Amino acid sequence: MDCLVAGANFLLEVVHQEAFTYMGDQKQFVQIDQNDLYPYLLVNIGSGVGMIKVEGEGKFERVSGTSIGGGTFWGLGKLLTECKSFDELLDLSYRGNNRAVDMLVGDIYGGMDYSKIGLSSTAIASSFGKAISDNKEREDYKPEDIARSLLRMISNNIGQISYLNALRFGMKRIFFGGFFIRRHPFTMDTLSVAVNFWSKGEAKAMFLRHEGFLGGVGAFMSSDKHGLKELLAHQVVQRSLSKLSFAVDKILHGSPDGDFNGDESIECSVYAA
Repeated sequence: MDCLVAGANFLLEVVHQEAFTYMGDQKQFVQIDQNDLYPYLLVNIGSGVGMIKVEGEGKFERVSGTSIGGGTFWGLGKLLTECKSFDELLDLSYRGNNRAVDMLVGDIYGGMDYSKIGLSSTAIASSFGKAISDNKEREDYKPEDIARSLLRMISNNIGQISYLNALRFGMKRIFFGGFFIRRHPFTMDTLSVAVNFWSKGEAKAMFLRHEGFLGGVGAFMSSDKHGLKELLAHQVVQRSLSKLSFAVDKILHGSPDGDFNGDESIECSVYAA
């Protein structure tokens, strides 16, 4: 956990355009003020989920977590579909429509919103709920729809729990990391929508370009004998952060922007449900 937090802190402080928001098909980089970085909630999504309150260099505490994470998505997905790999399951979910599997508010209220309590007709009332009421067998449901519903269910749950922990400690910035995200548009969008919905727009879900490398970067920092962190305080280095950012990207991805670039448009059919 020490390496995870150290890696996140380093990347957020040093790498240009490390953090970004993503909702719908809109990606927007966030300029991080080094003097106003802390506190923040770091949500690391691997097989399970760890939620860490970070208050400064070396000052952090694991405040919550859940066993329902990437391992759950992959495990249930493998049982319910014929996917042989995590990436195959993600690709399958990209093509699915969760409305074919999930019970929506509109399914209960005759296609209408439940405006009295602020729920739209497309809000999910019960994940996989249609499997109860439909007169169908499992074979009648498309694997891609099942994968989509599963990803939506798990991501929604993580987003809600993350916001509740941010609220608990008075934080409005939530950074999501871990290899579960895989820069998958639908995963990021679902987490963002969940945080936005439960916070009524007051909290932001943010993502990291190097989300799968936090622990590795932190481990490098802890074993660094040349004092890279101390070098950053040098005036010359401070004037060359963009070059350092380029170097870090080069090491981690082999290109300055990884798989993203400022003009990239990621097409994704995201349903309101």
